[in-house]
Order: sequence, then C-alpha cells, then structure tokens
Amino acid sequence: MNAYDHLHRLFGRLSALEDAGGLLSWDRDTIMPEGAAGRRATVMATLGGLQHEMLTAPEVADWLGTASADGDFWKQANLNEMKRIHARAVAVPGDLVEALSKAGSEAEMVWRKARADNDFKSLLPYLQTVLDLTRESATAIGEALSISPYDALLDGFDPGMTQKAITPIFETLARDLPPLLQEVLERQASTGDVPPVGASPFPIADQEKLGVSMMRQVGFDMTRGRLDVSAHPFCGGATDDVRITTRYETDDFLPAFLGVIHETGHALYEQGLPAEWQGQPVGRARGMTLHESQSLLMEMQVTRSRAFATFAAPIMASAFGGRGSWNPDDLYRRMTRVSPGFIRVDADEVTYPAHIIVRYELEVAMIEGRLALKDLPEAFNARIKDMLGLDVPDDRRGCLQDIHWPLGLWGYFPCYALGALTAAQLFASAKTALPDIGNEIQRGEFSNLLGWLRTAVHERGSSASTQDIISAATGKPLGAEDYLRHVQARYIDGER
Repeated sequence: MNAYDHLHRLFGRLSALEDAGGLLSWDRDTIMPEGAAGRRATVMATLGGLQHEMLTAPEVADWLGTASADGDFWKQANLNEMKRIHARAVAVPGDLVEALSKAGSEAEMVWRKARADNDFKSLLPYLQTVLDLTRESATAIGEALSISPYDALLDGFDPGMTQKAITPIFETLARDLPPLLQEVLERQASTGDVPPVGASPFPIADQEKLGVSMMRQVGFDMTRGRLDVSAHPFCGGATDDVRITTRYETDDFLPAFLGVIHETGHALYEQGLPAEWQGQPVGRARGMTLHESQSLLMEMQVTRSRAFATFAAPIMASAFGGRGSWNPDDLYRRMTRVSPGFIRVDADEVTYPAHIIVRYELEVAMIEGRLALKDLPEAFNARIKDMLGLDVPDDRRGCLQDIHWPLGLWGYFPCYALGALTAAQLFASAKTALPDIGNEIQRGEFSNLLGWLRTAVHERGSSASTQDIISAATGKPLGAEDYLRHVQARYIDGER
C-alpha cells in the first residue's frame, strides 16, 4: 500500500473505534445501571487513549508527509482533514486525553444526580477537574496551532471558527434582538392568552408513537436509527445507527415532540453524509454550527411554522384520542409563543440566542481564568437576569441544566446560536429554490426540502469549510440578517 492507502485504512479503523465509543455513550446515557459508571468511564477512557496512540504513532506523520491525492478533489479534501486531525492530536499527550475522557464520564454521572438534587456543590470538584484538564488540553493545542486556548476549543467543534468571527455576529444580535423581543412581547400581549391545545394527561406511549411517526414523515430512516429516553436529549450512536433521545412530561406533549424533531434534524444530517466516504474524515459532518443548523431548521423554521401546524394538528389530535381542542391556529400560537424562560432546550427561537450568549461569555471567562468555578452559579444567574429579566430560582434551572461542561464540551455553546442563524439563512435560500415549499409542508411533504438540504449541506460532508458550504448554498457568508428578518416576519408582521 502507498502512504495514502495506509492513512485510509488507519482512519477507517479509528472511525470504527469512534462508533464503539458512540454506542457506549448512548448506553451510558439511556439504560446503563448507575453502579456501572466507574468501569464505563475507564473503558471509554481506554478507547480514547487507544485512538490517540494510533493517531499519533510515528509512522502517521511520515505517511502524511508523503501521501498524494493524485489530483482527486475528494481524496485531497480527505487528506487535508487527516492532517488537521493529526495536528490537534499530536499537540496533546495521550495520558491527558485519557484523563480528560475519564473525568468527563465521571462528572457526567455525578451531574445527573446533582441536577436532580439541585446540588451544585456535589458536582463542583468533578467539574473543576474537567475544567483544569480542558484548560491544559486547550493550551497545548493553542500553542501548537498558534491560536488562543479558547479558539482551540472552538476549532474542535467547528474547524476554523474563532472568537474574532463570532464577536461581530453576536454584537449584532445583542444590539438588534432586545428591541425586537420587546416588540414581540408587546404584540403578543395585545392578542390575549393562547387557548390550551389538547387535554392532559398525554401518555408517554402515545407521545412516543407520535414522535416516531413524525420522524418517518420528515425522512428519518428507522432501519438505521431509533428513539429512546435520556435526561438530556441528544443525537448519538454510530455510523448507520443514529440514536436520538428525548424526555417526556405527561402534562405537556410539546417539549418532547419538539425535542424529537430537533434531534431528528441532527440525525437526518448524519444519515445523509456521503456514503462513499463513510468512515473517513471527509465523510463526517463539517462541524457543529452546520449540525445545529440542521436541527434548528427542522425544529424552528419548519415545525413552528403555520403550515406545519395546519398539517400536524389533526395528526396530533388522533394520537391523543381527540381529547380537547386541536385548532391549528392555537397550535401555531402555542409553538410560537415567546416567553423568556429558564431552560435553554425549551426556549423559543427569539430568546434562545440570549441563553447561548450567556454561556459563551461565562465559559470564555472560565477558560481564561477570569471566573472561578465556585462563582459560576452567581455569575450565571446575574447574566440571565441581565439578558432575559429572570430571577433564576435554583441551580437545577440555572447552571446545572446543561450536560456540556461536565462532559468537557467547552467551546460547543456558540455553535447553537450560529446554527440558528445558519438555519434561517439556509431556509431563506430553500424557499427561493423551492417556491411551493410552504404548501408542501402544509401537506406533510418534506422530500423536496430534504433533497435540497442533502445537496446543499449533507452530501458535502467535510469537503469544504463551514463558511464555504454556507456561502455556496446561500450566496453569502454567515450573518445575522436572515435570522432577524425571520423574527420580524413571523412574530411581528405575521407569518402567512
């Protein structure tokens, strides 16, 4: 085999190990008995250490130095991704990789109980270990790539993304969104309360059937995935085995339903990646900004539209035995009701970016050492008060609500807001390309939209940068303008 062939085989094996880790993670977060947490953390850390050893072996650098793509676009893009991944890996010692993996697994298990018990102090020492190891890793990568530690973390979730790129976008949001939010709230106040939709209780079994039916409706391949329950909704699993989760409340079906749609957007991206490059770096999703754009496009742009409410209301009524009123207009008003709240994953699309800006500011401060972890609850509550005018009643609905920091996912949060902006920009272009898309959604037809997303985003894998993929699909770089126009049109002008 030549050098490229050696690399192709190596990264295929690494991908197989990642799939094994993905299934172990899914099992941990859904059905693993609590007593198995310690051993599971060791196993997953060992897997991570083994991958790191394989990736940083001396011969890999030699192969990367001599490999040729022979003028093939996809092979060259794959080789570029291999070099990027290798550069990040060799910057971090193997024992640090293993320690961070184990610390994240342990902290995640403690977080589950701490969140339920509203007990930040019990999580603090475990989270401190994760933060310390994350800083050490970010510093090592930053020095190797000549970027800041926080940019090194961002780059791990969205290659090439930097604070310099994020800052002007978030500044635009911080300037233009608050007055829009106030106008939205005033307009809603003038229209009165939203009548209830359906009648509780909403049995979990019925909610699950509804969720699975909608997953199929929008294009999810149930032969290559499944729906389960976890404390925090997620999309995970393995290649050709995409596992999504949600959580249920019997007195309200919408949070679980919208969670299913959100995670299905992620899953559709995974199921649409270029099959011929399966198991190779170029065949992966580009990064979390685009990944979040796919979930938020399905949840926010599509599902919360008036057209979708018209389609879905009778189906929902049938799912829950027709109890209560299922007026499509009431359902639409309910799904688009803007109300500043404490929980990020339940936030409406107007207030959602505020949740992300708070987390972004705080995690930058913690990574840079300007905020001590013990002061996180107070700082979190203060910024939520500033941004949303809310007094956080407890840490369970404050800094304990998200799984990201315990798992070591520092640098992930900005991708949520950037994903929301990308979703609006992509959907605006999809509507131009597919003029009948509103009527198609109202009829429950999603194949043309999914086909457009397959071509514009999914099938491109990691063959180009995030900005290049967005620019090619929409004709312009990522910005806040389409998102702000969308908020104006739906919530102030009145979506038709």
